[in-house]
Amino acid sequence: MSLNDTPSANRVHIGFFGRRNAGKSSVVNAVTNQEMSVVSDVLGTTTDPVQKSMEILPIGPVVIIDTPGIDDEGELGELRVKRTKQILNKTDIAVLVVDAQEGLKQCDEELISIFKEKNIDYIIVYNKSDLNEVPVNKKNEICVSAKDNINIKELKDRIAEFAQEDDPDIKILGDLIEKDDVVIMVTPIDSAAPKGRMILPQIQTLRDILDADGCAVVVKETELREALKNQKKKPKLVVCDSQVFELADKEVPTDIELTSFSILFARFKGSLKTVVEGARAIETLKAGDTILISEGCTHHRQCDDIGTVKIPKWIKEYTGIDDLNFEFTSGLGFAENFDKYKMIIHCGGCMLNEREMKYRQRTAKDHNTPITNYGIMIAYMKGILKRSVKMFPEIDALI
Repeated sequence: MSLNDTPSANRVHIGFFGRRNAGKSSVVNAVTNQEMSVVSDVLGTTTDPVQKSMEILPIGPVVIIDTPGIDDEGELGELRVKRTKQILNKTDIAVLVVDAQEGLKQCDEELISIFKEKNIDYIIVYNKSDLNEVPVNKKNEICVSAKDNINIKELKDRIAEFAQEDDPDIKILGDLIEKDDVVIMVTPIDSAAPKGRMILPQIQTLRDILDADGCAVVVKETELREALKNQKKKPKLVVCDSQVFELADKEVPTDIELTSFSILFARFKGSLKTVVEGARAIETLKAGDTILISEGCTHHRQCDDIGTVKIPKWIKEYTGIDDLNFEFTSGLGFAENFDKYKMIIHCGGCMLNEREMKYRQRTAKDHNTPITNYGIMIAYMKGILKRSVKMFPEIDALI
């Protein structure tokens, strides 16, 4: 990944929904100007959500998602419909494709109700209008023909109107530093680190420092002491991976601010207050309780994996309770039976967009289930949470 690439989590997620053979895939291919999805007259050709990151003018960087028919049938069809509804949790703009010859059906109306319930901007696209054009009177309705490329440009213009960024100036840490400030990034290179690459939050943080005209110094945890000693100018901030929080706390002088990538990204995604409050739930754990540990991405588990190995171990050590149950989810999977979870510990969510993260946190809140993240939980257990959020007075006051 280059520094100029837009991470998927920061792209506008546009989901295409509708009944089988309404022409979703044809509309997707017309909008993207490529054969992204297989097109066929056979019902149910799209059997699973198809997702692709790309650039589309005049919208910009997007993630396009083509979904299975919402009217799919049978046991397998029910699973596909369930997957389609999961996609809604990360959809910023929904495009409902309707067969112009058949008009809106009950399942289409149900989808519109879900869009409204989830506060998702949506556009109703009457496809096959070359065969039967439907009168439209609303701004969020349009007639198109994917086959003849009719009104496809107009459809992209409508999507672009919805896709305008709400707050383009939001920073990861750029607002915390000034020109020429030194920021030391502590990035462990362990068995889970991608070979030849840095992980996404590190790359994004590095870019944010450079955009703010700061000076970034990137070291492994074993080089932190020397890096601190060799700086002619006192660093403004040290940002570390959550796994080395304890070591960094010992090495970094108290007159230098210290925080973690996980904390910065919780703030970036607007959830820092929620996850700080959620960390306190560890004090209420008792024998037999179940904790959900959830990750937004899927990756190969290592023998010392932070989510499945290290965090459960640290929780047992902190609480002194061996009889605790842990469940794990990753990717699109998330909690379903909230009643059995005493708390949820989520990853930093660097691979999830803001809407998906807020959905997960809101759902947990609706079920009165405390939710926190890896970095906050580790800092809390290690006794360094207050120091790591000191630069955010409104959060510091919660601890």
